Amino acid sequence: MMFYSVIIPAYNAQNTIEKCMLALTNQSIPKENYEVIVIDDGSTDNTAEMVKKFQVKYFYQPNHGPATARNKGVREAKGDIIFFTDADCMPQHNWIEEMAKPFENPKVMAVKGAYKTKQKTLIARFAQVEFEERFNMLKKAESIDMIDTYSAGYRKSVFLSLGGFDPSFPVANNEDTELSYKMSRAGHRMVFKPNAIVYHFGHPDSIRKYAKLKFWRGYWRIVVYKRYPDKALKDTYTPQTLKLQILFLFIFLICLPFSWVMPNLLFYLAILCLILFILSTLPFIRLALTKDLIVALLSPFFLSVRAVSLGLGIIWGIASQKKSE
Repeated sequence: MMFYSVIIPAYNAQNTIEKCMLALTNQSIPKENYEVIVIDDGSTDNTAEMVKKFQVKYFYQPNHGPATARNKGVREAKGDIIFFTDADCMPQHNWIEEMAKPFENPKVMAVKGAYKTKQKTLIARFAQVEFEERFNMLKKAESIDMIDTYSAGYRKSVFLSLGGFDPSFPVANNEDTELSYKMSRAGHRMVFKPNAIVYHFGHPDSIRKYAKLKFWRGYWRIVVYKRYPDKALKDTYTPQTLKLQILFLFIFLICLPFSWVMPNLLFYLAILCLILFILSTLPFIRLALTKDLIVALLSPFFLSVRAVSLGLGIIWGIASQKKSE
């Protein structure tokens, strides 16, 4: 019988960790077949007291970031298969069972589950449709190259052989992308399991939070792309329309203010790029219409915020990389 280890990094997670623990200590598989490990990454709130209410393994470390915390959890784990989720997630009752099924195939080295949310704000609902768009891409791939840590599974031996998560990523941002690309380069098979679901409490609930999140996503993705430049062109997780939207919108924003200099060129180029941006949003809008009418109607605005925020993050990432060289 396979034994599993579930690892959760936690930092000041008192508001969500209890729901996470309740879900993980009441899974559909027998309790003797898995363990739950919480790595407290230097919390200053009541995270420790919340966790210690449950029969789980608790470890404390000074604040070094989630990559270091997860790696510590793996070193403490007894399971041959390790799973990760986050302290602001609530796995479904059969999450471990569903995540474990692909590992029955000895060629599968890692598994990715799916996000859902019950949040009601518009921006959180838009963020969920973003994930649904990516999930549709992953479903078409026989082997994927992106495993997010909110719902991730690895063979422990492979995880350790690759060195785990890179601790130079100080926050929960693209350290999982870096490991995924490393696994992909090594030729390991990773698969998507859409029935392995966790509910997330932490989708951004305001435009400001969303834009900030996307800015830093863009910044850290450049750090990853510097190591794996081939993935900047295409991977199994990033819609090509997203890249086009960034390109079209930035050309529009650059050309329009200067269109008076060369009106016959820059103005019409700006208008053309605006039209192309709008056309590139249509596949997302079509998907959103099947999920949430209001989100679909507001998608062009939300997608423009995404494009600008990611683009600025990418520019800042490139500039920072240049400075460090």
